Amino acid sequence: MRKFFIFSILFLSFQSLLFATKDPINCTKKINGYLVDYKTKDEVDEVQVKLKSYVNGKTYITETNDEGVFTFENVPIGKSIILLTDKDYRPDTLKIFETNAKEHLIHYTFSKEQPFTANLKVSWMFNWGDRTITKNGKTYVQEHYWAHMAARIILIIYGLCLLLIFYYSCVQMSLAIAYVRNRKKIKEESVPQFNEANAQKVTVQLPMFNEMYVAERIIETVAEFDYPRDKFQIQVLDDSTDETKDIIAKKVAEVAARGINIQHIHRVDRTGYKAGALDAAMDRVEGEFIAIFDADFVPDKNFLKRTMPYFKDGIGVVQTRWGHLNKSYSLLTELQAFGLNGHFAIEQGGRNASEHFINFNGTAGVWRKACIEDAGGWEHDTITEDLDLSYRAQMRGWKFKYLEDVESPAELPITMSALKSQQHRWMKGGAEVFIKMWKSLVKYPGLKFSDRIHGLAHLFNSSVFVFILILSILSLFVLHIKDSFSDLNLFIQFGAFFISSTVFLAFYYWNSFRDKRGNFFGDLIRFIGRFFQFLTVSMALSLSNAVAVIEGYLGIKSSFVRTPKFNVAKKDEFTGNKYDKKSLSIINIAEGVLMVVFGFTTINRAIYGDLGMVPFHLMLTIGYGIIFFSTLKENRTQV
Repeated sequence: MRKFFIFSILFLSFQSLLFATKDPINCTKKINGYLVDYKTKDEVDEVQVKLKSYVNGKTYITETNDEGVFTFENVPIGKSIILLTDKDYRPDTLKIFETNAKEHLIHYTFSKEQPFTANLKVSWMFNWGDRTITKNGKTYVQEHYWAHMAARIILIIYGLCLLLIFYYSCVQMSLAIAYVRNRKKIKEESVPQFNEANAQKVTVQLPMFNEMYVAERIIETVAEFDYPRDKFQIQVLDDSTDETKDIIAKKVAEVAARGINIQHIHRVDRTGYKAGALDAAMDRVEGEFIAIFDADFVPDKNFLKRTMPYFKDGIGVVQTRWGHLNKSYSLLTELQAFGLNGHFAIEQGGRNASEHFINFNGTAGVWRKACIEDAGGWEHDTITEDLDLSYRAQMRGWKFKYLEDVESPAELPITMSALKSQQHRWMKGGAEVFIKMWKSLVKYPGLKFSDRIHGLAHLFNSSVFVFILILSILSLFVLHIKDSFSDLNLFIQFGAFFISSTVFLAFYYWNSFRDKRGNFFGDLIRFIGRFFQFLTVSMALSLSNAVAVIEGYLGIKSSFVRTPKFNVAKKDEFTGNKYDKKSLSIINIAEGVLMVVFGFTTINRAIYGDLGMVPFHLMLTIGYGIIFFSTLKENRTQV
């Protein structure tokens, strides 16, 4: 997420000593010079040096030798100018001086503090900005036409990525503003009270697949719901292929013995995965409303009493906020909680406050059965069936209600592999739903224009990781373009405007920051630290997430890989998880390579004082390092 830094000019310095000797016959002088790189203290060889005489208008060209010495023969006495042109140093005027026939020896010293050094450069890749040609016995430096064209194309793509990320941040900013404006109004709204006499029958569905660590907990939690027993049904939708099915069968029998209406529906065919299980059970649903919970959730016993009163005319879904059972487990879970809080406060709250489309989050919500049926039921042509059905329902006129104050605690992934598995499903599924729904969203009759715009932005937002990945890789080339093409520097410097994207995102996450303790400055310091930690890891996740998004856009199908559950809140409770499969992949290796590349660029540019991209590349280095070494550690532990 977010993230772009102003380009600053690289400051190098040179020390040069020039002296001249008189040629009494032709009234010319021999000019010698010596170039030293101020940063490295090394002599600079193969640097093209030009001298233009104002006496005869001629340009003299030479080159420094291995000792950094250059020589001009037969320079007319009078005013001259020395210019520097080389593949590693941007063309610049070094000195304007005047030779004097009365002096036998003249010294010219170029101080390291002189401002002309501001336009020098260091090039760490390859020179593509110019080429040396010889014509009529003279040497000229010409720009590579196709190299310049390639540089322009790169800057156009780079600029488009900046614009799209800026658009994304503007949308998030608008949602944050809507959330802030309506927060007080929402708090002042009267909370509808549950009336047991008018209670509607509810079916609670618990879809599971190989959840041996958490299956018993969620069944027992739901069985303890405080709701009229004659208006209450539990369906355990079990697709398990291991010992989980026996654990579920035993627990269901135990709960049924207490007089609770509970069914164990076991499928041996996983067609459609979670969506298929939900759809297959619809003909056995007894309730007019369906609450859905994933296996790692632990909802409060009064969940139904707090959600059911909101089902007025036209309300098809009531969605609650996710809480975090193991937020303090590690930095990884802290950062996940930080990001999810942004989604559940600002995205869900902001969209709902502005009456734009929101999505059912797959769990911790209640559907009206008639809404599901009217929207066409659960379809399994995408791996985010919840997002798909949400948009089909809302386009048909159903309203969704989001309750920020009703929290449904759940487990956060505690390993990098589990997190990346979850992210892959969410990102790929979002792209699949965009491909499936965008035309309908544009053309569907009766929708508000703002709903279309925000809906498209919502479905498209997983693509931001593609733009971040492209932007980060192209930034390496942009640095070289800055070094090679001085005429393009203005366009590069204009990119500094887009640092506002980071400011907008900071405002977004500040208003969802749930660790505030009341002291503004203390909260602000904690927030800034957490915000940049979150950005650092999020930007480094762009590689694996971008691959998932591209797979979704290309229609590459994959199985529904559910996130492994652990049922641990403290590190000393973790003894392993047979579902959390780990192995090094090409993506893992690429993350290690990117860590090295961005790390080298960070050090290289910092040494030469070109600090504009250093913070951005440093964050990428740290982020990819965290992901790469976490993956290595988890694989070593597994072995």
